[in-house]
Amino acid sequence: MVLRGWVVNPGRRDALLYFGGNAESVEGNREAFTRALPSHTVYLVAYRGYGASDGEPTETHLLADALALHDDIAKRHAGGHVAVAGRSLGSGVATFVAAERRVPTLVLVTPFDSLAAVAQAHYPMFPVGLLLRDRYDSALRLPRHQGRLLVLRAGQDQVVPPAHTDGLLKALGRPAQVVEFPAAGHDDLSLDPAYWSAIGDFLAMGAD
Repeated sequence: MVLRGWVVNPGRRDALLYFGGNAESVEGNREAFTRALPSHTVYLVAYRGYGASDGEPTETHLLADALALHDDIAKRHAGGHVAVAGRSLGSGVATFVAAERRVPTLVLVTPFDSLAAVAQAHYPMFPVGLLLRDRYDSALRLPRHQGRLLVLRAGQDQVVPPAHTDGLLKALGRPAQVVEFPAAGHDDLSLDPAYWSAIGDFLAMGAD
């Protein structure tokens, strides 16, 4: 099994490991990350079973891969900071890494409390919580993260309803920095210039 990905801005002291959404081609972010985070080496890796990567994309496999990636990048950037970011499905992966490893800076874009809870909201007549194999229970895991947290919240999100982002923040049990995009949906959030400036500013503060 081989994972394949892309490295943006190689050779920087600080790094960002980015986990994309379910339908996101992470390589499409290369130009935006190059412009927005010139001081960070950014690692964009396709999940196993996605894009150019081999394998079967189960939750167990994706989370194990994520830890291995983080540990390898932490060795490569031993003198700097390694931040972690995740969007949509990737927020569940990023939250797991931040719960299991010392992550100083975590960025979550349109995150959810759990995949099972979101699925139940979409299909309230069916016991999807019992049927889902992959649950991504971020509300259970996020309180174990001890570093800084930025959440980007889309007010018109029809995929991850804002109530599920709010549920995750409530589960955290402590303040986090939240940037609201009241008119944005799940897929067009990153088209707002404030999206990239919010991430860049937050990472810059964590690298000081």
